[in-house]
Amino acid sequence: MKVILINGSPHQNGTTARALKELTAELNNCGIETETVPMAGKVIRGCIGCYYCRKNGKCVFNDEVNEVAQKIKSADGLIIATPVYYASVSGTLKCFLDRLFCSAGSGFAFKPAAAVAVARRAGTVSAFDEINKYFSICNMPIVSSSYWNNVFGANGEDAERDGEGLQTMRNLAKNTAWLISCINAGKAAGINPPSPEKTSRTNFIK
Repeated sequence: MKVILINGSPHQNGTTARALKELTAELNNCGIETETVPMAGKVIRGCIGCYYCRKNGKCVFNDEVNEVAQKIKSADGLIIATPVYYASVSGTLKCFLDRLFCSAGSGFAFKPAAAVAVARRAGTVSAFDEINKYFSICNMPIVSSSYWNNVFGANGEDAERDGEGLQTMRNLAKNTAWLISCINAGKAAGINPPSPEKTSRTNFIK
């Protein structure tokens, strides 16, 4: 069993990395393999709405988005973490997620997913909601924890003192491992995911 974690921070070892460190350690304790994909140092352009992906199964821009999409498709779960800038996700992560879910989101269906948002002070709830919207449009079960999945601190050292936030990360990891195990047990017992109906688009403008 494997979970892909995406670190949406431009900083390699900041608060977001500290939150994910707590998550990965607990996931590993639960027998889950992990791989973290960093956004630090990456230049990701935004989606241009060309829908090349609808016909070709991948984004027209052949970069990290297509590479990570394949990793997620072969994994059992997904966790996306972001620092909060202006009450939203980081700019690079936003571009990455728009293209990732537009081009490959249908292949993520029924994989447990969770959002994590970190901040010095505020804005985490709106960023948390923003990431969850990607999951909820792709038939992905959203994993919860003992509180909203937030960690606070201006840097990794500050985050060390957020005992409740780090506890929330550990509980999130346990819940993720449990749900993945339940889904795999169901598949082994012949209980398969439902088949979503073909999308029926409603347009009120005639």
